[in-house]
Amino acid sequence: MSPLHNLPEETLILLLKKKNQQAYSYLYDHYAEALFGVVCRIVVSSEHAEEVIQDVFVKIWRHIDLFDGDKGRLYTWMINIARNTALDHRKSKSVLNEQKNQPLSNIVNREEEQDQSQLERHNKIDFIGFKNILDKLKPEWRILIELAYYEGYTQQEIAEQLNIPLGTIKTRTRAAFLELQQLLKEYR
Repeated sequence: MSPLHNLPEETLILLLKKKNQQAYSYLYDHYAEALFGVVCRIVVSSEHAEEVIQDVFVKIWRHIDLFDGDKGRLYTWMINIARNTALDHRKSKSVLNEQKNQPLSNIVNREEEQDQSQLERHNKIDFIGFKNILDKLKPEWRILIELAYYEGYTQQEIAEQLNIPLGTIKTRTRAAFLELQQLLKEYR
């Protein structure tokens, strides 16, 4: 067991800000799996997801001084870094070019593998429990959150994809976030 086991979050943050290697190892050991779950929802390839999770922890290490405990918890801050890094990776030119340059047979096979992979990931334990909370939302609200949070779509892009007026998307998204906020309070 780590000598930092059950360390209060404030102490862990102080140690991380002092660039304590044990604190960083503790952070990785206790949060990598949960953050990997977030990354896998966005980045389809497990090989790419592993690269992204490494980038996430490098960003956490480099930018821990930017963390503000008054604005939220460390875990929430790290999830946002994981999500944003995964979205950036998925939208990167190298990934888009890699997808464009695949022979048709590779694309078809990859899509079949992705469908299977997504199903397996969907059936795995949701490490942060967020899927259980999302499942409590109305389906028309849940899809908005999933498209925005996990897929990185803007409200305009969601409106175009779902063929729903932008104003309706904005109203539903606001209602979804209010309901989600209430569900998260109950979850604690």
